Amino acid sequence: MQKIISYPISVIYYLCFSLCLLVFHPIQWICIKVFGYQAHKKSVDYLNFFLLRCTNLVGTTYKIENRETIPVGVPLIFVSNHQSMYDIVAMIWYFRRFHCKFVSKKELGSGIPSVSFNLRHGGSVLINRKDPKQAIPVIKGLSEYIEKNTRSAVIFPEGTRSKTGKPKEFAQSGLKILCKYAPSAYVVPVSINNSWKMVRYGMFPVGLGNRLTFTVHKALAVKDYDFAELMAITEKAVVEGVNEYK
Repeated sequence: MQKIISYPISVIYYLCFSLCLLVFHPIQWICIKVFGYQAHKKSVDYLNFFLLRCTNLVGTTYKIENRETIPVGVPLIFVSNHQSMYDIVAMIWYFRRFHCKFVSKKELGSGIPSVSFNLRHGGSVLINRKDPKQAIPVIKGLSEYIEKNTRSAVIFPEGTRSKTGKPKEFAQSGLKILCKYAPSAYVVPVSINNSWKMVRYGMFPVGLGNRLTFTVHKALAVKDYDFAELMAITEKAVVEGVNEYK
């Protein structure tokens, strides 16, 4: 029954969602070309604010736990499970003070209004998942960027989204590079619940009435751990915080 009800609501939702992307594309262009990074960053923040408001149309609500424990004034590496595109929208808005930059697949770098523009010009990086060698210098560059500018990288070590919410095994290579070249950073594990339910039927229709939770765990100073220990603690924290899946 929920799926049937969702069809007409989803049409309205996607019209609003698409309108936001189309409106903010030229706004982003003007901001970065005329006013620079800070103005562009603000435009991206508010794009994602309006995208979140669009999700309220399908009954989605958000809860961010322990956000106040995130260190300030240091580079950060957010490490999270990945359930849907709504993970990214929420993190950009709710963690906006930390200037989140993403490690994304190169296919997202073109063809999507606003999203592709931000990925290409906002500090995030695009990797070819079929060419691991190409990813190494790209992620290294992101590490050096957050280290120099005291900003944040977001990485989803599962590599791809979980369709049921159940976490997949974490890959180590991307996080290892980030830690190596951003030695003053803190790793911040984040567990995401219920985002997968937004796309339980695929992209259309949208799942209704979901409460997405983002639980921030204890931040870990990269310099205080050898990488194997850091990886194990981080994965354990993220996985144990994911508890709502089939």
